[in-house]
Amino acid sequence: MEPKIKTYFFDTHSFEKKHFCEANHDAIHEFTFFEGKLTEKSAILAKDYPCVCAFVNDHLDENVLKILAENGTKLIALRSAGYNHVNLAAARNLGLKVVRVPEYSPFSVAEHAVALILTLNRKIHKAYNRVREGNFSLEGLVGFDLHGKTVGVIGTGKIGKAFIRIMKGFGCHIVAFDKFPDQQFAKEMGFHYSDLEQVLISSEIISLHIPLSPDTRHMIDQKSLELMKRGVMLINTSRGALIDTMSLISALKLGHVGSAGLDVYEEEENYFFNDLSSQVLEDDVLVRLMTFPNVVLTSHQGFLTAEALSKIAQTTLFNMSQFEHHEPLTNEVVLV
Repeated sequence: MEPKIKTYFFDTHSFEKKHFCEANHDAIHEFTFFEGKLTEKSAILAKDYPCVCAFVNDHLDENVLKILAENGTKLIALRSAGYNHVNLAAARNLGLKVVRVPEYSPFSVAEHAVALILTLNRKIHKAYNRVREGNFSLEGLVGFDLHGKTVGVIGTGKIGKAFIRIMKGFGCHIVAFDKFPDQQFAKEMGFHYSDLEQVLISSEIISLHIPLSPDTRHMIDQKSLELMKRGVMLINTSRGALIDTMSLISALKLGHVGSAGLDVYEEEENYFFNDLSSQVLEDDVLVRLMTFPNVVLTSHQGFLTAEALSKIAQTTLFNMSQFEHHEPLTNEVVLV
């Protein structure tokens, strides 16, 4: 019988455990689930665990990685596509391998982006609350036809492509930006690529579908917001720090940005995935953002479908098994 692969999970939630246990039906892996985040204080809990499984809001800076390595960890298995929360240089120097889930369900995130668009446009959030209070007035609920509108898509990876297919179904005109444009896909779907500035200038709706990197951090700042059409709808289901939140708040106050649908926030790690309903939020920027009636904020739930969770679990366990059997790591994150 093969030895079990011991893995310590940080920042785990009930909606994940079911799918990881189902994926581990042959009991090859041995799991320990911990609800707290991975920090310098909690890293010692993974002592003698060869594998640590981390989520998007865990801290994997040099100090945390050093503690893990000194206590026997060899593999960092990210159950996410993004890896901007990992100090890859430190991991390499410490001899730690890092693997990720490069894709799970592009449809889950793309469909959530569309849900945010429809909610903002048709004022579903307002209508829902009104009707529950017995207010059936239609005043202030006027939206617009999506058909014929120009939608700017920044990033045309698998999620961006899925989003484009949906918006084409609404009859939207698509203009896209990507450093590595897929011209064949553009030809098939009947849209064109342009430079970033032109996408910002020409779009009535802009949706972000790119990873966070030093190059993309705060790519939506005061300057880029000023380029956008007055009344633009801005959607972000990728990473919070793609947008300079203070600049967005200023643009919302001026009415230049007509509405914003955000599934992510650049300082979300202390808030998202937790029930803080009985506490006072200390983040003044987040609180200010939540006061706008034309902002819909969700708690990084774009990935949250049964299909995506199942794929995340399966790929994570596949990554662990490859490492245990000394096979090439298909989904290794390599510092370039």
